[in-house]
Amino acid sequence: MRLTQGTFSFLPDLTDEQIAKQINYAMTQGFSMSVEFTDDPHPRNAYWEMWGLPLFDIKDPASVIYELNACRRAHPSKYVKINGFDNTRGVESCRLSFIVQRPSSEPGFLLTRQEMDGRLQRYSIFSYATQKPEGARY
Repeated sequence: MRLTQGTFSFLPDLTDEQIAKQINYAMTQGFSMSVEFTDDPHPRNAYWEMWGLPLFDIKDPASVIYELNACRRAHPSKYVKINGFDNTRGVESCRLSFIVQRPSSEPGFLLTRQEMDGRLQRYSIFSYATQKPEGARY
């Protein structure tokens, strides 16, 4: 199974050159960049671990690429993504987010159905990754 979250989720994985071009584009738009990682990619898990501090007022894309590569080396078996935030409207809103690294094996999700009153069906998804303790999921 392939996790599909973020801007380019239905495309093949971006090359390092394509990632650098996207970072450069985001920075020319005035976005602040950040790098995040996780081992639980549940769609409602909006709080991935942040790598370092957000890269506010950085003008050189090489700084973002340096932090990205450092995160990849430190977490080779986790999901890593790049975020671009835009504060031109007075709030920090995520304008760009895409996955740049995936684990070699993506565990996928379990869909459960619960019978409710009448004919109502309630569905939930659970990440297979969370069946193991944190740090031992892959």
